[in-house]
Amino acid sequence: MRLGSLWEVSVKLTWHDTDEIAWALAEEYPDQDPLKLSFPSLHRMVTQLDDFGDRPDRSSEAVLEAIQMAWYDEVK
Repeated sequence: MRLGSLWEVSVKLTWHDTDEIAWALAEEYPDQDPLKLSFPSLHRMVTQLDDFGDRPDRSSEAVLEAIQMAWYDEVK
């Protein structure tokens, strides 16, 4: 294994990465008001992010709310 290849490894986001997910959503959906999203819609948007790599069933309402509030803080 080449040393340079270590830097090429892509780390995927998980449900624990609420701030990073919020930033990615703000970048991906700049015109979206996060407070107007239902949790099912937010869940779908998170799982469709290119950098997201966690299992969809590992989310919860509390995690989605934390992502929603972090996203709101990012864009306000």
